[in-house]
Amino acid sequence: MRARQLGISIGLGTPGEFNAITDVPGVRVGHSTICEERDGKPVRTGVTVVQPRSGSAREQPSFAGCHVLNGNGDATGLEWIREAGLLTTPIAITNTHSVGVVRDALVATERDAAGDSVYWCMPVVMETFDGLLNDIWGQHVGAAQVREALAEARAGQVAEGPVGGGTGMICHEFKGGIGTSSRRLAAEQGGWTVGALVQANHGVRRELRVDGYPVGRQLQEIESPFTERDTPGMGSIVVIIATDAPLLPHQCQRLAQRASIGIARTGGGTEDSSGDIFLAFATGNRDLPPVDYARKDLPFSAPLAMVNNDHISPLFAAAAEAVEEAIVNALLAGYEMTCADGRKVPAMTGDLLLEALKSLGWKPAR
Repeated sequence: MRARQLGISIGLGTPGEFNAITDVPGVRVGHSTICEERDGKPVRTGVTVVQPRSGSAREQPSFAGCHVLNGNGDATGLEWIREAGLLTTPIAITNTHSVGVVRDALVATERDAAGDSVYWCMPVVMETFDGLLNDIWGQHVGAAQVREALAEARAGQVAEGPVGGGTGMICHEFKGGIGTSSRRLAAEQGGWTVGALVQANHGVRRELRVDGYPVGRQLQEIESPFTERDTPGMGSIVVIIATDAPLLPHQCQRLAQRASIGIARTGGGTEDSSGDIFLAFATGNRDLPPVDYARKDLPFSAPLAMVNNDHISPLFAAAAEAVEEAIVNALLAGYEMTCADGRKVPAMTGDLLLEALKSLGWKPAR
């Protein structure tokens, strides 16, 4: 179940057809999931890939920007995005100890596709920690999983919850993982689409809010997977925001900042032990020159469009709402998992959430 199937209507905006980041034309998402036992240890991890356009990200780059709310995490490739404002590779999300191998696999994929016609690439790889549910020290994600996620990348509906990079994640002390949502602006606001995809592995239960209601306080009796040796809320959340609006790099950075609002509305964003890193890209400028330093025939300039700042606020509101709903969708897509030491990570079922909401006076959307 997703939030809207339960009558939970987050915010005022209208979702796109799939209520997913893939509602932005050209955006595709693929997962590779490992969920098995190896040498007596639980392996619950994987990788999720977001392709920003229908073609090669190098041949069809997108303007992009990023924002760090809390830096207790890691991501590759962001310094060049801050410097150049361009996204020229797919985006991958995995677990903390697999960032390097995923990056190397994306480099190898680029090499296989382009040969030595390009000098280098700096892929974007983001992470969150899945070490309570996964044998993270085993580094089980490899090049095969990256290739599978790239091959599986599709438009349309996006699998959520314990899939891909989100397989072993925990959110607000419930099972977490991948979640997505979108908003489509009205024609008088530009008619653009904003989509968000999160890997939610953050938050403490008592702070959890859904549609503004403090449901976490109603669910305190459910046993937490965290013990005294753990830090409640330990983990991270990474967010990818996509739009087909013609934003310039600094406007993408401003859009990425708005992920903080969606996270705050669900009760997150205040833990020291959380790495909260966000990336936004915009595909509205469709004719940016390819990034290829070996070519000498590229133009000196390119015509650009941009959203007037007087009309950018609806995009900010859409991003905040999409992130907020994506987190709730990630929670609702989870199922109970058991840690290696026998601790249970409970699932946030639809019935459980509705009971908590109704006890606080909530009524479903009409």
